[in-house]
Amino acid sequence: MLALVVDDSRAMRMILRRIMASHGYDVVEAGDGQEALELLAEGIRPDIALVDWNMPVMDGLAFVAVCRSTAAYRDITLMMVTTESERAQIVRALAAGAHDYVIKPFTPDTIAAKLQVLGLAGTPR
Repeated sequence: MLALVVDDSRAMRMILRRIMASHGYDVVEAGDGQEALELLAEGIRPDIALVDWNMPVMDGLAFVAVCRSTAAYRDITLMMVTTESERAQIVRALAAGAHDYVIKPFTPDTIAAKLQVLGLAGTPR
């Protein structure tokens, strides 16, 4: 299984890489939404994308909107992983097409629980 981690923070990408790898995922990283779209255009097809909201170039909400409006990317499960904690922002992300939402800071157990709910728990390593 393949996870795409989209976050402008190198440290956050490393944390999410470790968590996803511990659940049996191979991980590809992107520093912003545009870079993530370029990976998709190159043929990378993740089972899940963990997406930050606040990033330069293309933010996470715009990335979610593009994925949902592009037929080839609609089957990718999208999980927002962000500091945006206002109810209105959560509703906005889910309305745009995100499948789930995790507020930073989080624990590895939080990500594991979300993967379970999404049916993407993977095989622990």
